[in-house]
Amino acid sequence: MVKPFRFSRLPLIIFGCGKRSELTQCIKQFGKRVILVTRGPSFTKTKQGEDLLTAIKGKSIISQDVVIESEPSPGMIDEAVSTSAGFKPDAIVAIGGGSVLDAGKAISAMVRVKGSVIEYLEGVGNKDHPGIKIPFIALPTTSGTGSEATKNAVISSIGKNGFKRSLRHENFVPDIALVDPELTLNCPADITAASGMDCFTQLTEAYLSVKSNEYTDSLALEGLKAIKHSLIAVNKDGSDINARTGMAFSALTSGICLANAGLGVVHGLASSIGGMYKIPHGIICGTLMAVSNELNVKKIRKGYGNQSSLRKYALLGEMFLDEEGKSQDFYIDGFIEHLHFLTEELHLPGLKKYGIRERDMEKICAVTDCKNNPVNLEVSDLMEILLGRFN
Repeated sequence: MVKPFRFSRLPLIIFGCGKRSELTQCIKQFGKRVILVTRGPSFTKTKQGEDLLTAIKGKSIISQDVVIESEPSPGMIDEAVSTSAGFKPDAIVAIGGGSVLDAGKAISAMVRVKGSVIEYLEGVGNKDHPGIKIPFIALPTTSGTGSEATKNAVISSIGKNGFKRSLRHENFVPDIALVDPELTLNCPADITAASGMDCFTQLTEAYLSVKSNEYTDSLALEGLKAIKHSLIAVNKDGSDINARTGMAFSALTSGICLANAGLGVVHGLASSIGGMYKIPHGIICGTLMAVSNELNVKKIRKGYGNQSSLRKYALLGEMFLDEEGKSQDFYIDGFIEHLHFLTEELHLPGLKKYGIRERDMEKICAVTDCKNNPVNLEVSDLMEILLGRFN
């Protein structure tokens, strides 16, 4: 019997190599004045960037540029919204990685709302956003966060009392997700690896989440099949367009899954760490993936948490190991071993490299939310995870 579930709205998804050529048509559905959010010269000075900008300007589209060079902060969003007030945009177009897409999403949500974005952040602000926004078109240039399909924008304030929180509403799902795998061809190797592990983590955690359902499970498994064939391949050869396409599909699917099933302990810790330290989100996810799932399995085997998750872990092992007729424990252990292999294969560093201090770990663990994890974890469990990937 299929259990009840609720599924969020999706953007119009346009997927495939060369599909970026449809951007001007997409913009004209909403008008001709757009705020164009990018990472700046690292994209606009590439051939793909120059071609896109030329196409936009050649179609009488008027654009105002916003450059996002790091994870968006409340100040960045407020400034972008303030400078756009007199421009009166018809739409927001964001072309970039997860940070750029999140910034575009937040700007779209704040242009018609009074006050600072910080007032509407979960766990930080005290206002409920009314859901009013202007149209938003997302074009990812990395394959990781799946922000092109989610209803939240992650906003960060990094430091001693920092935070990493979401601006969230059902209406914030992009109107159009224009996913062209060719836009990821220029993605550097280190970002390709980190983004890929973020995507892998999102699919795995959504699949194992206590909020998962048959619909999200089927999507997650399809995304994970693409990960199996593409993650290592794209890290060996970044010009492999088939692998880039597989990763773009996986990232898009991971966004849909996380929006509807939630995530687990890895992302809980990543949010807490990301508020205190300037460390790439994908690196945190990638380096914690194996040790976190190893602890999950150990706890579930002892009788804690959702026992049906062991069968799911076994199915993941069966998928990635390509061996038939083995026991459930064989597949579970094999999946964990595969995660450890990826940690080494992709050269994912320990937390110490980024300046994380042992004395801060208890604070990190105390503010970590992992309510959708398949097993409840105590602060001592979270400490075990962090110490396992400290060096």
